[in-house]
Amino acid sequence: MGYIKGYDPDSLRELVDPSECGARLEEIGDQRSLPSMLERVWLLKVLGRLDDALVLADEAVRQARMAGTRKDLIRARVLHATVLQYRRAHAAADHELATCVAEAEGQGWIPIAAFAHQHRGRNAFEAGDYEQARESFKRTLFLRREAGAADSELEAALLAIETVERHRDPVAVNG
Repeated sequence: MGYIKGYDPDSLRELVDPSECGARLEEIGDQRSLPSMLERVWLLKVLGRLDDALVLADEAVRQARMAGTRKDLIRARVLHATVLQYRRAHAAADHELATCVAEAEGQGWIPIAAFAHQHRGRNAFEAGDYEQARESFKRTLFLRREAGAADSELEAALLAIETVERHRDPVAVNG
């Protein structure tokens, strides 16, 4: 998404311009294509409209299941899980993300597996499970390197690992 300006170094959430996101949401309107629906879910989520995001995420998963590819379905399920995460339903989000990770890795879909691991790490981080977060972010970094990802994507994974390390052992980092 071109609307991400960076990541908060403490929460690891996306930094966005709410007015840009709101304008894009209005521009998309009620388009029914799966990519449009997924973008709307993400925009609603980052704007804090979590009830609307969850309803649309459920619909996007159904549409991907009926008319999309298996890759589309995993992407929709990962996004659905991130809405659950924002709603603090961390156990449900982790379950969904773990199954997405397993399927993507089992199919050899490296970029999708890295994407799912990244979000599983963020969910675990917010839930206070720093070991799982660290493991997921390290796996993200490994997969992105394997896929030849851009430096900015590698840097985002490294930032996430650093953030987890700071929270895991604040005395060692600050001490």
